[in-house]
Amino acid sequence: MESAKIIVIDDEESMCKFMQIMLKKEGYDVFSTQSGKEALDKVRSSRFDLVIADLMMPEMNGIELLSKVKAIDPDLSFIVMTAYASVDTAIEALKKGAFDYIAKPFKVEELKITIKKSLEQKRITKENLDLKKQLKKEFSLDNFIGNTSEILDMKRLTEKVSPTDSTVLIQGESGTGKELVAKAIHYQSRRSSNPFVTINCAALPESLLESELFGHVRGSFTGAVKDKEGLFKVADGGTFFLDEIGVITKAIQVKLLRVLEEKEITPIGSTKPIQVDVRLVAATNADLEQEVRIGNFRADLFYRLNVFPIHIPPLRKRTDDIKLLASYFVKKYSEKFKLKEKKITEEAQKKLLDFPWPGNARELENVVERAILLTKDESIGISELPEKVLNPLKSKLVDAEDKPQTPDLETIEKTYIFWVLNQNNWQKAKAAQILGIDSSTLYRKIEKYGLKEK
Repeated sequence: MESAKIIVIDDEESMCKFMQIMLKKEGYDVFSTQSGKEALDKVRSSRFDLVIADLMMPEMNGIELLSKVKAIDPDLSFIVMTAYASVDTAIEALKKGAFDYIAKPFKVEELKITIKKSLEQKRITKENLDLKKQLKKEFSLDNFIGNTSEILDMKRLTEKVSPTDSTVLIQGESGTGKELVAKAIHYQSRRSSNPFVTINCAALPESLLESELFGHVRGSFTGAVKDKEGLFKVADGGTFFLDEIGVITKAIQVKLLRVLEEKEITPIGSTKPIQVDVRLVAATNADLEQEVRIGNFRADLFYRLNVFPIHIPPLRKRTDDIKLLASYFVKKYSEKFKLKEKKITEEAQKKLLDFPWPGNARELENVVERAILLTKDESIGISELPEKVLNPLKSKLVDAEDKPQTPDLETIEKTYIFWVLNQNNWQKAKAAQILGIDSSTLYRKIEKYGLKEK
C-alpha cells in the first residue's frame, strides 16, 4: 500500500527535523520546509495527502498559506499548529477549511491521532466520490441500449429533465427499462448524494402500501407496535420512484396529491404533518389518461404527475434494437459466467427478430441468459431458444368475434399470459418469472382478463 504523503511547514528548523523524523517512523512519506512559498510550489507540482503548517511564520502565516493551498487543491487536508492557541484563531482556521487545530507544545500521540483521523476522513471522502462516480456511470443513459430515433429522443428528454426538480411520469410496458431511466434521472441530478428510494405499488395491498409510503404511529392499527418511518421520509432530500402507480387506490391518491401540493405527509394514526423534500418519479404500464376517463384515477393527480412525461416504446416497435440488445446481453452473461463470448447464428437472430417480446428487454435478457447456459457450441442457435420464441401462438391471437388479423396489445398480452400459465401447469410464481413481472402483477392480470385454469 502506498504511504501517505505529508508536507510540513514551520519556520523553526528544529521543528521541521523533529516532525520529519517522527512521521517517517510512522511510515509516512514526508517533505519539510521553512518556506511557505516553497511549500506552495511543491503542492502545485506534487500530490500530497496532508499539509501540517505552523500558524505564526514571518514570510507567510498559516491562515494565508491555508487559503492558497485550498485554492490549488480544495480536497487537500490541512492541520494548523501554533504556540499562540486561542479560540479565535482556531475558528478562523476551521472556517477556511482546516481539518483540525493543534496547540504547541503538543503531545506526540495527540498529533499522531489527529493525523490518522485526517487521513481516514480523506480516504472516506475519496471512496464516497469514487462511489458517486461509479453510480453515475452505472446508471448513465449510455447503459440504456438502443439506437432507434424513439430511444434517442427519450434519452434527450431524460437528460434535459434530470438536473431539474420536476416530477416525471415514465410510461412504458413491463420490462422496457423504466427503473433504469428513473435511476438515471436521480444520479444525474443534484440529489444524487441523497437517497434513491423505490417501491412497486402493485406488490402490496392497500393497507400495507399506505403504511410503507407515509409511515404510522404506534397503536394506529393492530400490529403497529412501534412508530414506523414512511418511505417518503426515508427519501427526504432525494428521489422517490413509485413504480406501477396506476394501481393505487383513490384513498392513497388523495394522500399522494397532498405530498405533491403541500410537500408534507401525515403518518397513519397521526394528526401532525411532516415536511418532506422529495422529487417524485412515477412509472406506469397503464394508460393513465384512459384510467382518468373511466374514473379509476384522479384527474388532478394525473396532471400533477404528468408534468414531464417520458415514453419508452416497446421492443416490438424498435426491432432494430433487438440485435443490439441481444449482443449486449450475450457479452454481459458471458462475462458473468466466465465463458468465451459466443455469436448468435443468423437463424436464431431471425427468430429473435420475429418474436413480439411482450416482456420486452427483460424477457429478451432472460432468453439470452438461458441460451448462454444451455449452449455447448461456439454459437447460440435455435436449439438454445425456448419454444415460445420458436413457435409463437399466432393462431390464438384473434378471438371468436372475428377481429382484424392484426391484434391489439391487450389481446396479445392476454393470450401470451394464458399460454405461459398453461405451459407451466398454472404455477403462478414460475409463470411470473418467465413473463418478467411480479407475482402480484400476474394475479391482477389474471383477474383483469378473467383467465381460468382449464
